[in-house]
Parts: sequence; C-alpha cells; structure tokens
Amino acid sequence: MKPTHPGRLVGILVIVALLSWALVRQFYSELPLMPWTAIPTVLLVAIGEGYSAWATKARIARKPGTKPVEPLAVARLAALAKASAYAGAAFGGLFAGFALYTVQILDRETPREEFFIAMGSFVSCVALICAALYLEYACRIPKGPEDQKPK
Repeated sequence: MKPTHPGRLVGILVIVALLSWALVRQFYSELPLMPWTAIPTVLLVAIGEGYSAWATKARIARKPGTKPVEPLAVARLAALAKASAYAGAAFGGLFAGFALYTVQILDRETPREEFFIAMGSFVSCVALICAALYLEYACRIPKGPEDQKPK
C-alpha cells in the first residue's frame, strides 16, 4: 500500500465542496437543519486515531514498557487511516460547500447558525484527516541500519 498523497485529499475536498455548494444553492430551502452532532463525533474519532497512532508508533519502535505489535494489526490500522483520510476529505468538502453557501446569507439567523455548525464540522474533518495521516505515518516500519544508504 502506498502512502496517501495530501494533494489528492485536497483535490477531493475542493471538488466535493464545489459540488455540494452547487447543490445547496439549488435546494437550500428544502434541506433540514444541519445537526451539530457531527462536530463532537468526528473529533472523538480523530482523537482516537491520534492516540492509536501515538501508541502504535511507540510499539513499532519497541520503546520500553510496550508490547510488540502484530503485523496484521498494523496493516488494519493503516487501512483504517487511509479510509479515514479519504472520508474526512469527502465530508470536509461537503461541510465546506455548505459553509460557502451560508456565508453569503449571514444576515439571517438560521443560516448564521448553520454556517458555524458547518465550519465546526469542517474543522473536525480537517482534524480527522491530520490524525489519519499521522496514524498512517506511525504504521510505517522503521528503517534498520542495513536499509540506510551509505553517504
């Protein structure tokens, strides 16, 4: 499995943001109110992935007081990280598109609330992407002395 390229994540985020902005512009009056519950949910997932990355990195490095990690568990964590990064980019784009539309009508109360909810959700998705990339980085096997190139 190859490492996730941040450029692809940014591309997905921008494309989804533009598509969701176009759809929200057409159907805003028909949409239900945006729930605020995405913010703490995504933040909890990001915190969990960040902690898993920290613990996994220590276990792979065989720091004192840690148990060795199973190779299959590392592969599963790497797959989770990759999936979370792409999902965070897609949902982040969705919330960014919603925020792009509602920023234009901040003079009304309901769109103002939805703008702040959308921006909070977007920031949560960015935190998830960062945690996922850190988890993916933590799952890499450290290079040994025999793998180092002579200078």
